[in-house]
Amino acid sequence: MEISELIAASGNEGKIREIQKIFKGARIIPMHEAGFNEEIEETGSSFRENALIKAKAVSRALGKPALADDSGLCVDFLGGAPGIYSARFSGEGEKANRELLLRRMKDAHDRSAHFECAVCLYFPDGRMLFGVGRTDGHILEQECGKHGFGYDSLFYSDDLSKSFGEATEREKNKVSHRARALKDLMEKIALLKQS
Repeated sequence: MEISELIAASGNEGKIREIQKIFKGARIIPMHEAGFNEEIEETGSSFRENALIKAKAVSRALGKPALADDSGLCVDFLGGAPGIYSARFSGEGEKANRELLLRRMKDAHDRSAHFECAVCLYFPDGRMLFGVGRTDGHILEQECGKHGFGYDSLFYSDDLSKSFGEATEREKNKVSHRARALKDLMEKIALLKQS
């Protein structure tokens, strides 16, 4: 299974940058640069389903292998929310999402949380591979750090003993849910190459 080029089925620049840094063995091209500018409706009920929907749509439209991720923040006190709705939690963007999360967590006795990620590599012939990853931590009472995107400044990483917002790109990419999902996927690709 030789893959020299993949289309990243995402419009999120932060995600694309992380995928480009972590995923080895193929050139990653953002879908907009490859000519795909449609909105993809995420109608799945899980991270895995949404990753498949996005990768399949882009791969079929462009006739090339596509890689999509779906990921989110799962907060125990909120019963796993925002989960698959993390990016559109408030409906008003990243800053509003963080503000809403802090309001909902105001009286939380349990602040434990994890980021979860599923990645899907989809080929034009219908073959597909998945990778999954998770990283644990808790929600801070206020934002800490200016790095990253999304909920990074509110997520204290157990692995790093600091928030993702305080972590360097390199530190985050060693332990993040997306890094673990992509590494899981790369291991599966390597196994297929050997068989």
